[in-house]
Amino acid sequence: MADFICSDQSGVIIVTNKVALLLDLQTIKNYVKSANYIEAESVKVSCLPQSKSYLKIIGILYLEENTNSPIIIDVVEAIIKQNHIFNNILIVSRPCIIKVFPKSNMAIIWLDIWNIQSSSRAKGLINRCFNIRSYIATICKANMNPGILQYKNC
Repeated sequence: MADFICSDQSGVIIVTNKVALLLDLQTIKNYVKSANYIEAESVKVSCLPQSKSYLKIIGILYLEENTNSPIIIDVVEAIIKQNHIFNNILIVSRPCIIKVFPKSNMAIIWLDIWNIQSSSRAKGLINRCFNIRSYIATICKANMNPGILQYKNC
């Protein structure tokens, strides 16, 4: 299956004559680890080409309970790490927090995740709900976030 194997400082690159499937990853990983010219310890994660998927979480309070300070990214990241529905999900960059309306206390959290070509990771999260303290948050599909923080009505 592999036509060319190259090892450099950034890792091992394998070029194949067909698109690899998830089932092929273990075979490729075992072969690379058994190769004499590649250090087995350097092979940690094998993955197929990935793309970004864009999600948003709604139903989260913008202001922390019992305080007047806005929710911070570290708190959002901790919530995501603790929740089981985000197992095996790799986040591309830090989440963005946007207040829904100027007079509202609700926020939208924008997430960019690594996804496989079939988008199954994102599809498994869309329309899922989870608890954050006494509120229920929902994960929705989103368009690519341009990275400019604006209120939703702007």
